[in-house]
Amino acid sequence: MHRDSRLKEASIRTSLFLAASALALAALPAAAQTVKPGEPPITPTTQESGGPISPERAALHLDHADLAIEVFPATQRIAGVATLTITSAIAQKVLQIDLDRNLPVTAVTVDGKALTPKEWANPEGRLMVTLPRPLKAGGKAVVKITYGGTPHVAVRAPWDDGMVWAKTPGADRQPWIASTAEGYGCDLFWPCLDFPRGEPDMVDLHITVPKDLKVAGNGKLIGTDTLADGRTTWNWRTRSPNPYSVTLQIAPYKLLQADYKSRYGNTIPMQYWYLPGRDEKAKKLFAEFAPTLDFYESVIGPYPFGDEKVGVAETPHLGMEHQTINAYGNNYKQYPSGFDEIFQHELGHEWFGNQMSASNWDDYWLHEGYTQYLQPLYGQWREGDARYAIMMDEFRLQITNHAPIVSGQIRTEEQVYEEENGGPGQDIYVKGAWVLHTLRNLIGDDKFFEATRRLVYGRPDPKPGNFTPHFSTTPEFIGIVNQVAGKDLQWFFDVYLYQAPLPELVEQRQGDTLTLRWKVANDKPFPLPVEVSIDGKISKVEMPGGTATLKLPAGAHAIVDPNARILKYSAAVESYQRYAYRR
Repeated sequence: MHRDSRLKEASIRTSLFLAASALALAALPAAAQTVKPGEPPITPTTQESGGPISPERAALHLDHADLAIEVFPATQRIAGVATLTITSAIAQKVLQIDLDRNLPVTAVTVDGKALTPKEWANPEGRLMVTLPRPLKAGGKAVVKITYGGTPHVAVRAPWDDGMVWAKTPGADRQPWIASTAEGYGCDLFWPCLDFPRGEPDMVDLHITVPKDLKVAGNGKLIGTDTLADGRTTWNWRTRSPNPYSVTLQIAPYKLLQADYKSRYGNTIPMQYWYLPGRDEKAKKLFAEFAPTLDFYESVIGPYPFGDEKVGVAETPHLGMEHQTINAYGNNYKQYPSGFDEIFQHELGHEWFGNQMSASNWDDYWLHEGYTQYLQPLYGQWREGDARYAIMMDEFRLQITNHAPIVSGQIRTEEQVYEEENGGPGQDIYVKGAWVLHTLRNLIGDDKFFEATRRLVYGRPDPKPGNFTPHFSTTPEFIGIVNQVAGKDLQWFFDVYLYQAPLPELVEQRQGDTLTLRWKVANDKPFPLPVEVSIDGKISKVEMPGGTATLKLPAGAHAIVDPNARILKYSAAVESYQRYAYRR
């Protein structure tokens, strides 16, 4: 999900970003939370997710996380016991585990041996655990951490992360609780490895809540345990979640569920956990699950977590991709596209973000650009080319070209998502979508979708059971495209991804001669072919060396790129943006 507290409020935000704007937030049900005065701040270490990491941290792998967390809505506190099975690729004497210091640690054991308080410390949000015996390269340690306290409260979730302590609307006003962690990271409520490759192989969640509350969790529900006083522990298990995808979503939920018969022959459970009193609206949204899932499976490939579920939980914030239990708080907003764009967007992250995960925040355009592009593709799949064109035009008006989509460096989340930190911000969504649109038109549908499947699944022939989640990078994606296209397209990505200014197509017509020339920042090569319509007849014009000259019939009417297949500089768009931003 997009964290756009940094984006300008402007009339051109008419698609997903309008849904994610303050206007959409104002339309949410009455569930506002109050941030307490004196709320303890998080440290810069906790606020930072990803970025350059030390060799000692990079060497760690989380084999298994067993998280027992009790939630106390009345006092807005949590108490947790995290049992982490960690493998280190190098010898280590001290393990570095991320955890917000607002959740003090009261006990630590390593392989069953209790440590003294002198053997751990967490001054800045990175728990340093001194091992009783040094860990050899390839060795494992089971670290049990007892912790708890007042977790950081999100000021404006999901754009600012933390816990949301809200109340359900209506007379009952029961607890309605959610966590978001994409920006600041998983360490806001559990001890973890807060960088993209810190993904655990398996997570077991045991979430204990007061009577009458339910927990919608990641993965499969293994069972529930009811305590004598009515408290209930909800036991969920999931495999290979992104660290920030592990979530707490708690309310007096009702449940809609059904089985989806996949075109690949398997049966996938679908679940929607929603608030009581919203049955009709919930049924309408739930009716979108199956066709949206069918679209993704038909265009991309098998749903990656069919052995677990397709899950959504209604939350007191707009939305966020939480593997197999996406957060949805869009208040059943109606769109001209005819489908719920928040639900559709977050579901796309199961492929682009969870099945294929970027190993560096710098490559998150692979998550967001693809998921954004799949919205107009879904519109096209439902209604045809006109809907696709309308949605792509909306995206085009939002491109800012503030910074390159990809820097080629190891970045933190905020360095990518926030323009004021020098990042591309919203462009990883909308410009990323237009880069993919242009690429698709350059290499054709068959090659584009084969490259996409190879990126997502690591193979061109995915079937349930023959792939597992994996990491990828922008250079790897470029290599895949080159392999599938059968030619070197590095020039394409150098211009569109690694520098901010758009290529400009300069047109000059003198009499019966039309000259076309690509004008590109830093004079980079850019031999992108262009379609030209001459009196309604469209032909493809090759641009070797970035130029072409055409002879036209006398008085002929010529339109360059008549179907808007290419992302390029537009004086009209820039003029409109200046006008819109001033309003």
